[in-house]
Amino acid sequence: MSNKEKKHLIPALERGLTILMELNRHHREMSFAEIVKRVGYPQSTSYRAVQTLEHMGFLRHHPVTGLYSLGVNVLKLGFEYVASLDVVQVGHPVIESLCEQTGCSSHIAVRDGRDAVYVARVGATNATIRRVSVGTRIPLHCTSLGRLLLTDLSKEEFESLYPDDQLLNKELGAPIRRDVLWNLVQEDRQRGYVIADSYYHFGISSIAYPLYNHDGVVEGVVSIMVPVHEFAEDERTKLQTLVQEAARTISDMLGHDQALAKRDD
Repeated sequence: MSNKEKKHLIPALERGLTILMELNRHHREMSFAEIVKRVGYPQSTSYRAVQTLEHMGFLRHHPVTGLYSLGVNVLKLGFEYVASLDVVQVGHPVIESLCEQTGCSSHIAVRDGRDAVYVARVGATNATIRRVSVGTRIPLHCTSLGRLLLTDLSKEEFESLYPDDQLLNKELGAPIRRDVLWNLVQEDRQRGYVIADSYYHFGISSIAYPLYNHDGVVEGVVSIMVPVHEFAEDERTKLQTLVQEAARTISDMLGHDQALAKRDD
């Protein structure tokens, strides 16, 4: 930033935001002396900034320990922001990186009624798998990816979504009874992910992990697809870890980590 541009900055605002940024997950509580040391401002200047932030609810002063931590208004701003973010908006750069790391086509899907809808896709350069385009709809019970999208439903919600005991069996191997599907979904929920071989497309393996939003609700699923003959046993753990990390990154960007931190407090 040039000196000309710097002259338009507001020093007091800059000091206040610097203090807030110092209070992060690695330094969740600090004394006033620690704040002064870390930000490098004069004690009197830091005191006025801290008092202002506390008055506005952006800092909390513990009455017993005397330590400062982020106030509720910081969380409020954060939750309002992440609540406005779209899973495609935050997730697409992540699955681009996932595709580069794995060499596999990567996807994000969400639930729409009883269908899984692909809302983002990054195809591997040398992919031999039949293209799954954005907008493709697949019945939830016909795919392992789709089952993950059902994992946060209660039994009542699940039965409301599937009122009939019999399911339309559009794919070989898909469950045809509601109770069977429910049991599979519970196994997926307990496991926390799905690795499937030739479940929806013969010869195609997939790894899928759920995406959680700021309310802790399953917002979508991230997955990769790879031909079974390229899915060697010694590669599975590595690929699974990469998909899991991508799912965690997207969930954190949607505010899931903030929700967990708020519950911990």
